[in-house]
Amino acid sequence: MFRADLLKDKRILITGGGTGLGKGMAERFLELGATVYICGRREDVLTQTSKELSAKGTIHALPCDVRNLDAVEAMIDFIWNTAPLDVLVNNAAGNFIARTEELSPRAFESVIGIVLMGTLHCTMACGRRWLKAAHAGTVLSISATYAPVGSAYVVPSAVSKAGVEAFTRSLAVEWGNRGIRMNAIAPGPIPTQGAFSRVLPRSDLETLALDRNPLHRFGTVEELANLAAFLVSDGSGYINGEVIRMDGGELLQGAGEFSNIGRVLTEEDWQAIKPRKRSTA
Repeated sequence: MFRADLLKDKRILITGGGTGLGKGMAERFLELGATVYICGRREDVLTQTSKELSAKGTIHALPCDVRNLDAVEAMIDFIWNTAPLDVLVNNAAGNFIARTEELSPRAFESVIGIVLMGTLHCTMACGRRWLKAAHAGTVLSISATYAPVGSAYVVPSAVSKAGVEAFTRSLAVEWGNRGIRMNAIAPGPIPTQGAFSRVLPRSDLETLALDRNPLHRFGTVEELANLAAFLVSDGSGYINGEVIRMDGGELLQGAGEFSNIGRVLTEEDWQAIKPRKRSTA
């Protein structure tokens, strides 16, 4: 679909780049000539992904918790010591199915911290440097189809993604005349290891999701990576402030991606998928 040098000389940071959609985008960007940095909280996962993809191009793995502003600033300083980034992809996310009344404040803080505050931290760290140096930059954030309408049972994520979209559109106007483009992708269900099972924990829920999609299939990581490659390339230079929905028409058929599962899950199911407390050590 794309020429092999589409992203040549582009330096790209992908948050949450060690697994899932982030890993898929990293692989595609490398194939198209970019130098890629991936960050995430799990150093072992980042190292494994970096080794796996190193044959495709130049990739660097940087452990970083995007919820921590100081850690983000240190990571961006480290990258800038070599040369400025050209593209930031805000992909780091956290999500799970839960009845909202059962969520603790820490559960909200965790998701909002990763999705919304992580996006803000990374974007501002790059944006301030780009603006100071009059260096053109592109930011691509991963949103969700339910961000503009909300969805039951994923309220922390819905709140966070809605904020990401408002942030994207606002800065597209404020920074556009200074060479910085802001866009987002709102993907529908895309099977990835780990994350997909947390939001569709039973096979019949996958069937329900397929039945409500006009194309009657899920999206693929490759499809999202190709769309992302176009949006961060110079070929999309007049696209700014847009949220591109990629869901096979699912939102048009019915808003609230997860709202229907409340009529399907039993009390036993809810207990089984309830988020467990994890150590922060």
